[in-house]
Amino acid sequence: MHTFRLSAMIATSLFIAACSNSPTGRQQVLLFSEQDMSTLGAQSFEQMKEKEKISSDSQVNRYVQCVTRALTTQLGHQDGFPGWEVVVFDSDQVNAFALPGGKIGVYTGLLDVAENQDQLATVIGHEIGHVLAKHSNERLSRSQLANLGLQISSVALGGTEYQEMAMAGLGLGLQYGILMPYGRAQESESDIIGLRMMSQAGFDPRESVTLWQNMSKASGGNQPPEILSTHPAHATRIDDLRAEINRLPPSTAKRPNCPAPVRS
Repeated sequence: MHTFRLSAMIATSLFIAACSNSPTGRQQVLLFSEQDMSTLGAQSFEQMKEKEKISSDSQVNRYVQCVTRALTTQLGHQDGFPGWEVVVFDSDQVNAFALPGGKIGVYTGLLDVAENQDQLATVIGHEIGHVLAKHSNERLSRSQLANLGLQISSVALGGTEYQEMAMAGLGLGLQYGILMPYGRAQESESDIIGLRMMSQAGFDPRESVTLWQNMSKASGGNQPPEILSTHPAHATRIDDLRAEINRLPPSTAKRPNCPAPVRS
């Protein structure tokens, strides 16, 4: 009983000390420092680059870099957000990810579904939204609080016994290249953050709806019911995007010009 009460007191103290608000005002518990998360993200990204095939297609790389630069530059830094590194992986996966510390991975298979710069900006903006909202920290913190027997420190992030928990916090499987979904609240929040970013950068936010319609077609309509999935159902996601688009102020940004590569 004494041990239980002590654990409860520790959990309560940590919860109160680590309470924060996300960019949309949602309450979060964040136990880890920005430096801890950036280090974990950078280490994981380096390992992914060693294991995954990196695209050498110059047109594809210029295109992805151009879209990302347009998004990150308007975060408040003239030459883009310091530390953002973008790598294109040569894979049929229709996916992308972003890690703490400013690391972005885009799979070439995504370009078969994201048909133009605006749709690509939808996905990359969404992934950057996860980083800006500290979703990895939030998920890792929840895992840590659920396992009070583990040492809560930066050392815990680096120990091999915590690798699975840490990778799950980042949204990665232990087998790199397997991307794990965030929760529905986090996914919806990243949709909103990404939509605002792409609009402020001069991209057409209406293309976000088309992008998710394309995603729905690419999945063959095989997405499980929303109640059984951590991702919002495509129809719900599209409805939420349309509602947010109607609330966006007009953008005064110059429209980006990122020439799409010719895909065979």
